[in-house]
Amino acid sequence: MAITHTHDHGPANTPCSPQDTDAFLQEAEAMVVRQGQRMTRIRRKVLRLLLDSEGPAKAYDLLANLDGEGAAKPPTIYRALDFLQETGLVHKIESLNAYVACGHTSHSHSAVFLICDTCKGAEELHATATSEALRAETRAAGFHMTRAVVEVRGTCRNCTA
Repeated sequence: MAITHTHDHGPANTPCSPQDTDAFLQEAEAMVVRQGQRMTRIRRKVLRLLLDSEGPAKAYDLLANLDGEGAAKPPTIYRALDFLQETGLVHKIESLNAYVACGHTSHSHSAVFLICDTCKGAEELHATATSEALRAETRAAGFHMTRAVVEVRGTCRNCTA
């Protein structure tokens, strides 16, 4: 799996990684139940794998790490990832065809990713002003945006140094 580098960009850009994986999993499960859904064993395992991953993970990497989950097949992993995306617990980075966990259950937001072309790391930003501007622009175009993922390619701070 690729490696994600977490950089301190100051208060405007808050990282989305939870500090306590077990507590976050309990919080995520409670949120899913409040939405009238179920956090199945596979969904929970996929979310845990993403939370434990050092970077964006491809579906087949996750599938290979679903040890002990019996007959898990590609459709199983994709269904779990689709569910986790719909609930806002996971974002897909389209250009990498990979997934990352989002450690927020208290609010939904559009994801803005900084993707390093050198180390292949990805960092999520809140970029609140960018998200608000995008929402305003789409609303002005008569479009109701439900979510967006913005990908910014370049070189991270570590690789530039």
